[in-house]
Amino acid sequence: MSWWDTDDDEDDEYDLDESDVRVRPNPKANRPRTKVRPEHADAVIGRVLGVDRGRYAVLVDADADDEHEVTATRARELRRNAIATGDAVDVVGDTTGDEGTLARIVRVRGRSTLLRRSADDTDRVERVIVANADQLLIVVAAADPEPRTRLVDRYLVAAYDAGIRPLLCVTKADLADPAPFLANFAGLDIPTFTSRRGAMPLGEIAAALVGHRTVLVGHSGVGKSTLVNALVPSADRATGHVNVVTGRGRHTSSSTVSLRVETGPGTALGGEPGRGWVIDTPGIRSFGLGHVDPDNILRSFTDLSEIAEGCPRGCTHLPDAPDCALDDAVAAGRLGDIGRARLDSLRRLLATFA
Repeated sequence: MSWWDTDDDEDDEYDLDESDVRVRPNPKANRPRTKVRPEHADAVIGRVLGVDRGRYAVLVDADADDEHEVTATRARELRRNAIATGDAVDVVGDTTGDEGTLARIVRVRGRSTLLRRSADDTDRVERVIVANADQLLIVVAAADPEPRTRLVDRYLVAAYDAGIRPLLCVTKADLADPAPFLANFAGLDIPTFTSRRGAMPLGEIAAALVGHRTVLVGHSGVGKSTLVNALVPSADRATGHVNVVTGRGRHTSSSTVSLRVETGPGTALGGEPGRGWVIDTPGIRSFGLGHVDPDNILRSFTDLSEIAEGCPRGCTHLPDAPDCALDDAVAAGRLGDIGRARLDSLRRLLATFA
């Protein structure tokens, strides 16, 4: 008789019942895995201020009387998700912030902006610098080290691509006249600050930071950390010097961190009462743009993008582009001196992709 025979013969040794089901032993006595994730309805909202070796500093109850920092790790389900400084996150676990406690980040909330770079222009793998910033303060020295126009162009491209407003601060103006360098950006509507030894325009810069989340970028050795320490006296960011042989600065900031800027009576900056955030980043010597969509650059030049609507499909808008409507506008005198300067700036930025 076959084992599947349904005969009720009690002597049939192949008859099976539920007691014959073989169950895999579970020596660890752990629960079986499930794809159903908890909702974490008790999670609190925080803002990532920085990351250090897999531990995140998160500010919870921001702007409240009981705001405080907690140390958190990333939940297992987020192991494939990048968490950047500036991210708004949901945190569970011990969120008291007491010494020795550890919370857990279980969700990353939607981002309004994302500043990114790639290893080089051929690499489309993006590296997140900061999330949810709305301003980019580019710090460059007038000399020692020499200003690099092309690097600043790349910062501007990344800012326009991310939808972030750029600002420019030229340090060490006592060593060289910054005017020739600034002439490269005359056509762009970029707030500009110049700083020299003993005359740092802290009041003007601080006023531009109030109400914003501003990320600082710059070549190593340009004085970015010095500026951060002046804006936030408690920051204590390490400062360095420029190598007299190579002309390059030494990396001093090794991590990205958010710091609160406060103005008003009783603060180091004075002025009208206000708050903002500065996000200091490590100095970098290259800024890849492999992830950038060139169309985002043109859209940032609203006046020129309207004219470019008359260009043929696939137009690069560069000087050698055939039938470019921008060239027609120049020939017809529709662009004044400022318009031509803006066109030159736009084409220099677009040339980074050529």
